[in-house]
Order: sequence, then structure tokens, then C-alpha cells
Amino acid sequence: MKTIIPPVKGTRDFYPPQMAVRNWLYQTVRRVSESFGYQEYEAPILESLDLYAAKSGEELVKKQSYVFTDRGGDEITLRPELTPSLARMVAQKQGELVFPLRWWSFGPFWRYEKMQRGRSREFFQWNIDLLGVNSPEADAELVAIAAAFLRTVGLTPDKARILVNDRRLMDAEFDALSIPPEKKGEVAGLVDRRDKMEPAAWEAYAAEIGLTPGQLGGLKTLLADGERWRKSGELVRLFAALEALGAADYVQFDPNIVRGLLYYTGTVFEAFDVTGSVRRAILGGGRYDNLLADVGGDPLAGVGFAMGDVVIGVILEELGLIPPLDVNPAAALVTVFSPDLLPASLELATDLRRGGLNVACYPEPAKLPKQFKYADRLGARVALVLGPDEAAAGKVALKDLSSGTQVIVGREETVSAVRRILESSK
Repeated sequence: MKTIIPPVKGTRDFYPPQMAVRNWLYQTVRRVSESFGYQEYEAPILESLDLYAAKSGEELVKKQSYVFTDRGGDEITLRPELTPSLARMVAQKQGELVFPLRWWSFGPFWRYEKMQRGRSREFFQWNIDLLGVNSPEADAELVAIAAAFLRTVGLTPDKARILVNDRRLMDAEFDALSIPPEKKGEVAGLVDRRDKMEPAAWEAYAAEIGLTPGQLGGLKTLLADGERWRKSGELVRLFAALEALGAADYVQFDPNIVRGLLYYTGTVFEAFDVTGSVRRAILGGGRYDNLLADVGGDPLAGVGFAMGDVVIGVILEELGLIPPLDVNPAAALVTVFSPDLLPASLELATDLRRGGLNVACYPEPAKLPKQFKYADRLGARVALVLGPDEAAAGKVALKDLSSGTQVIVGREETVSAVRRILESSK
């Protein structure tokens, strides 16, 4: 037997049923994004490694990126995220764009990560950003967009929550614990790892990075305080705006949310499935006011989030929230009665398409039961038969595949008759 070469590890084959789900997710993301006035954009799949080396963090650049040297000797990577590309694009035309800028995108990304449930190396990701406004209300808009998406796909507040924190608040709290400025990044990383490590290992790591027992105790007290947000004027305004935006029922403060990437400067947030199905975040993001300057542009405020398709896909499938989807776009099949009537069948299919219908034509003459079975298995709702008698009389036989009934109509009535059958079968 011949060996079938498997797909590259960490990638996925999208057969038509899986592609239908991906397209449904894309259309849902589009609908939610556009409802808030965001414009779609796209960036290259390939980027210079230098773009990520500036601010994305050593782990993402050195351990997770797919990097190669091209024939010109440049170090290139398959994009592992989109925010640096967004910053580069905006910096290139900063004087021409209209601000505040609201952009969104949905496309493929690659990260060389350990394979596990809810994680693949190739994935599709929704990115959405608001640039040019530095306010808690702008941050609240992005959180509200995330909440609107969760609500749209049926993840009600009892199934999913958005956890919010502010890096400025945490920075002030780290100061109160006498954590040196050069250690704050490591301590933020410690907080980010807390739910990924056993308590004893987490405390040992805290000692390893230089926290004293007193500092560790103070940090644990901070991370257990669900009311600490009231000390932050930014978070007080954020939650007030979320009330006005109708999203407050999805959101709660959590000081354990710090986000791992280096470029976040203020509000940070992540959404989680609270049913316990998947431990990884559904989406995450925050404020990143310094990134544009790091790629050569003028300083510009920014806030955004990203959502991969793998985790949300697993959750929606397990909860039965993916709706029935039409895999076959052609609701009608024109059969081919005989070789001499093949041209007439092709003409009939063409007329139906010109009438605005999606129509497939069987590619060769075959017994009608075989063609009906094919149409039924593909999910078509009506089959059209143009036999010798129908062709001679200028008529067409329409078979409703759901009820099994058949009617004869004039050729000029075919489009409207097919539409009536399709409407009645909805």
C-alpha cells in the first residue's frame, strides 16, 4: 500500500464541514466587529524577525516563532501575532490615516508550541484594535466587543467571564511591596504563571527570582483581593463605562491577570470558559501605548485583543453552540437524463444561476435514482429533471427531496418554482 503523507504536525485539514464552521466563526467576528464600526484589514503572513524581537518577548521570538533565512539572507518569520504588524502598518502611513482608528482582522498565524487540547501550531485569530484614544472608556469599548461576541455565540455570563486588571495598578502595588523596578517584569511573569504551576513550585520560583518571604506574602494578599480595583481611578471609570455599554454582567476584576507580553502598559483582560471545559483563555488583550514608537512611528495610544479559533471552537462544540450549517452551497441539482440532453441540462443550470440561485449540475448521464441520492447526500433540497418529454414540451420536472413530491412547471417558471420549494423547506 502507498503511504499517505500526513499533514505537518500542529496543522489542520479543513474539509467542507470544518470549513463551514471556520467561515461561520469568521462571519460572526465580522458582524460583531462591524457593529462597533471597525474596518477590516490584513497584514503579510511573512514578517521580519526584527519586528517581533523589539517587544514581543524572548519566549515568543526564540522558542515559538517559525524562523528561516530567505535567499537574500534576511531572517523571516511566519507571523506569530499581529499587533506588531499593525503598529508597523500604522507607522508607515500615520500622517494619512484617520484617527481614532478602528481596525479588525481574521487570519492565519503560526507558533511552535507544545501540542495539547485547545492548542495547535497553525491557528486562525481575530485581532481588533482601537488606536488614537488613551482613556478607560476606549478600553471599555474593546471589553464590550469581547462581551458582545460571547453573547452572540451563546456564551452567556454563566458560561464565560472576562477578567480585568490594570498594569498601572499592579505597578503601584509592586512599589508598595518594595519590588525594585528591574524586578517588576519578572514578578509580573510570576503572577502570570500562578495558575499554571503547583503552589509549592510557584513559591519556590518566587524565591528564585528574589522575592523575600514578606514580599511574597504581600503579593499573595494582593492577588486574593477582589476589591483592590477601587483604588484605581482608571478601573473605576472602566467599570462605569462597561455598565453603560451593557457588558458589565460579563466582567469582573482579577488581580491575577497581567498578560505575558511585554508591550501592555495599562488595562489587561482575558475571557475564560467558567464551565471548566478548557483552562486556556478564550481571548486576551489590553492597552499598549508604547508599541508604535518601537517600530519607528510617533507615540500613539492603543488598545486591542486577540482570539484564536481553536479554544473557542472546542468550547462551542462541547456546549452545542455551533448552529447547523449548510456545507453544500447549491440548494438545487440539475440532473442529466441522457447524453443528448446534457447540453439542455447545462443550459437549464445556467439559466437558474442567472436567476440568482446556486445550482450544481450532475457531470454526466446516470440513472435518476443515483442522481437523486447524490443530491440528497450533498444536502440539496430540490432536483430538476429535464427528460425527453419535458424538453419537447418546454417544461421541467421539480422533485422536492424532503417531501418526495414532484411538480411539472414551464421553463420560464422554473426559477420562481425552485424558490417556492426552497422557502417551504426552511
